[in-house]
Amino acid sequence: MIQYFKYLNNRIVEVPSYENDCWINISPPFNTDELKNLSEKLTIPIDYLNDSMDIDERPRFETEDNVKFIVIKTPILNDNTENETDTLHFTVPIGIILVGDDVVTISPYVNPATASFFNQYIKNTNRISNTSFVLHLLEKNVLIFLDFLKELNAKRNQYETELYHSNRNEELLNLMTIQKSLVYFVTAIRLNELLMMKIKRTNFLKFNEEELDIMEDVLIDSSQALETANIYANILSGTMDAYASIINNNMNLILKRLTSITIIISLPALVTGIYGMNVKIPGADWPHAFWVTMIISLGISAFISWYFYRKKWF
Repeated sequence: MIQYFKYLNNRIVEVPSYENDCWINISPPFNTDELKNLSEKLTIPIDYLNDSMDIDERPRFETEDNVKFIVIKTPILNDNTENETDTLHFTVPIGIILVGDDVVTISPYVNPATASFFNQYIKNTNRISNTSFVLHLLEKNVLIFLDFLKELNAKRNQYETELYHSNRNEELLNLMTIQKSLVYFVTAIRLNELLMMKIKRTNFLKFNEEELDIMEDVLIDSSQALETANIYANILSGTMDAYASIINNNMNLILKRLTSITIIISLPALVTGIYGMNVKIPGADWPHAFWVTMIISLGISAFISWYFYRKKWF
């Protein structure tokens, strides 16, 4: 699906067809013929469009025949969580193509980074240049990472609280899905940050002074997002290791208590078993033999219980 947008009356609005100086957003479902026609019309290398639809494409930038191409990673929610161990979020590429006065964005999934620009209000400007648009998109992408990180941290706290009162595997599996999301986030934010630093260092987009200041702010926010993601990942890793050890320890305690109870029961059973044999034994004719046997059995049980308690075995 191809959508066309223009900046009109301080707002980015959709227009029915292509116009000069517009933003073209391409999202699923894709039509091969439409992509080919757009490539020919705007003289965009078809490889730029195809590479942007590869979910494993790494952040990078390049230029060919005055067409600039940038790939960044953006987070999205995973709507297909059939498996309980599926990740909650993952990252997909956004291809940003600058050709003349036009900007083309393409991604294999509908994502919040580009969707946030639909009908967005931007004040104090008569026109959004290509470089300004890219800066706005990079800034919005970092903010979306930060929002998703806050959401993941809230879920982590919820699952930890549930795990505190439970020894089930379900809560650990929930934490594992968050850990997978954080791995995606840490990798993507780091690669995006390296890309932006390289763009700034090489001045790939020919920033002016004001745009350089904005780029510096975006890099600061990106560093904050990366640090936050690393902190959350480290906390979660330590939490999962700690709770796994606690669950193991609880299981060992349960087994130790069951073993202790088995011993306490089995030794008196040995005594009563001996005196219950159908043979001639000492004291068989004594009228108090039954009670003496019971007292001995209970005494053994009491002694073993006291000994185990003193050793803190249960």
